[in-house]
This record gives sequence, C-alpha cells and structure tokens, in this order.
Amino acid sequence: MTPTISALEARRIALAAQGFADRRPEAPARRHLLKTIDRLGLLQIDSVNVVSRTHYLPLFSRLGAYPRPLLEEIAWGKKPALFEYWMHEASLAPHALQPLMRWRMDDAREGLGTWKGVARFLRENRTFIDKALAEIHARGAISAGELEIGEKGRGGWWGWSEGKRAMECLFWAGEITTATRRTTFERVYGLPDDVHPRSVRDAPTPPRDEAQRQLLRIAARAQGVATERDLRDYFRMPVADTKARLAELVEAGDLLPVSVKGWDPPAYLDPGARRPRKISAGALLSPFDNLIWFRERTERLFGVRVRLEIYTPAHKRVHGYYVLPFLQGEAITARVDLKADRKAGVLVVQSAHAEPSADGETPGRLMTELQLMARWLGLGSVRVEPKGDLALRLAAAQN
Repeated sequence: MTPTISALEARRIALAAQGFADRRPEAPARRHLLKTIDRLGLLQIDSVNVVSRTHYLPLFSRLGAYPRPLLEEIAWGKKPALFEYWMHEASLAPHALQPLMRWRMDDAREGLGTWKGVARFLRENRTFIDKALAEIHARGAISAGELEIGEKGRGGWWGWSEGKRAMECLFWAGEITTATRRTTFERVYGLPDDVHPRSVRDAPTPPRDEAQRQLLRIAARAQGVATERDLRDYFRMPVADTKARLAELVEAGDLLPVSVKGWDPPAYLDPGARRPRKISAGALLSPFDNLIWFRERTERLFGVRVRLEIYTPAHKRVHGYYVLPFLQGEAITARVDLKADRKAGVLVVQSAHAEPSADGETPGRLMTELQLMARWLGLGSVRVEPKGDLALRLAAAQN
C-alpha cells in the first residue's frame, strides 16, 4: 500500500528540503552560498531590480545578510563555480549540471518541442550566425551590442537587435555561453571552451534518459515531496519524458510513491528527505524563490494563492507590484510590496497585508526581517506606507 503523510508533514519536508530547517550562519561565507545553491539545484535569474535582482534573494532568505559580491564572484568571477542556461527559466546552477542540460541544447539546435523558433532562426540566418561566431572567436567574449554586424533594435523578440537574437539562439543551442555580466546586467557571451572549466569540458555527455533521471533526482531532493507536475516544473521537463523517467526512478527505489492528505495528485518522496517535527523559519521570499515559483504547489503547500502582479495593470493589483510573501515558522503569514528607494536610502513597504495564519508576533518578526534586508541592501531605514490591513501594526513594530 502507498504510505500516507499529512499535509503539515509534507510542508515541513518541503521546507527542510529548501533549507528552512537550518539556522542561519553567523557570518555567511562562500561555502555557505555554494552549499545552499547545491541544495536548491539552481537560482532563477530575472532582470527586475525594484528591490534586488531575484537571484540574490533566495540566498538572503536562507542565510541572512551575506556579502552580495560573493555571489557575483561565484557566478561571474575569474573562476566561476556556476554557469547560466535555460533550466527553470534563465538560471544559474553548479557546473556539474551543465552536461545534464546538453540534451536540451541538442533539442534547441534541432528545433524540438518549444525550440522550433530557435532552430529556424539559426537555419535561416546561417551566414549571419557564422559571422557572429567568427567575431567571438577573433575578439573573445563580447556582448550582443558589441557585435560589428547586424542592425540594431529592429523590434520583435522584445525589441532585440539582430545581434541579440543571434546570440540568444546560439546560447540556447549551447554554441556560446555567458562569460560574465556587466553592471547593467548585460550578458557577455563567450565560447564554452573558453568559459567552462576543464572538468566541464571533459565531462562525458550522458544519454538523454540518464540526464533527465539525474535532473529529476535533483528536483526531488530540492523539494522533498512533490507531485509529477512539481518535479516536471523544476527544470521545465517535457511531459512524456518526465512520466517515463519517474516510472524508472520509482522502480529503482530512487523515489517513493506517497499519498498526501488533501493533495489530489499522487506524490513522490525523496528517500533521503528530512522529516523535522517543527520549522522555525523567518524569511522574506522573492516571488521567484524556488519554494514558491510554481504557484500551484505554493497553494497546495501553504493554502495561500500567490500571483505575480508585475504585468497586471496597477488599478487591478491586489497586493502590489513586487510582492514578497513572509514565511513565519511553517506558514506564510503576510506579504509586502517592497521598493528599494536607493536615492533616499530607504526600503519602502508600499503595502502590507496579513494572511489568515498571521498572529500577534507577525508584525514584529516581519519588521525585524525588513530591517535586516534594508541593511543588507545598504539602505538606512524602513518606511511603511499606510496601505494594507497590516500596515499600521507593522509600522508600530519599528524599533
């Protein structure tokens, strides 16, 4: 018979898998960042910078006020430990995952699945593509804007220039990779043999099915307990491939089928998952945090409907533009719409809303985390605007 676990136990397993059962280190260092990234499998990248670019935030949520330049060094320094590719969305991940993504690069070159447009662009613009590659070979790592060929910003594909489209298609196909990023968050492209360490260059390419099994193992470890859709979404895997690989992992004993009370779909448990009796977390969560990026899973785990409202017209937004849920203990108890006013040196809480699980400690604990975030961002104070049902209590909680 399939074992059954409670919804609360599933939530605790998920939180522990994501690192929220651990105490924050007193002085977060490089090893703490690497351990956390390895645990999560990857960090999503996003260009929105109203508070902080999102790839910095999951580490802050788990480690506290770590030195931000450490992540930049790990990701884009002289000897990076991470690489960029389209894994969940655009993502950073440990180098060990690069061989596991080569089947997706092959799919992009061949135009399989969602990659038809990439393959078509590469095929129909081969002369231009070859000139772009020749420039990188001759000049080394360059940005799309530094290409000496092609017309600039002619619209289409988010207004990208011909050069940008060429570079991105080559990036998706694995023919070039990110060498570094500049302060404007501009991607600088280089050749994989010039960028990746020898350990990656020499690593054999696993068969497609084995690479997918390994990715699903990583997703299962990072989530603890998860449905097929949860596991598939983590690395945006194809539906049919995911179902086939899950059956193989179950047969091998690498995943354990379980039933979670209140969950309609069946679930899978990582055999090595921790099962803590209590979680005492306190963390602000980026809307792109690994814990909550799949909204269906978030609602199933926490009973909270989280929606990204960046692209919602302002008058239709319920909670705000860039909203961070607050994880208090084992529950999401509040959400705050934040903005870093860097000129004024203030972290602005544009609105604050309580969730049904909020209690008397919520305003104080949330304010403590907001003040920590402000210091981490180099801001002098927190200002709470009088909007939302938690705003007055939150403002009163300032020291």
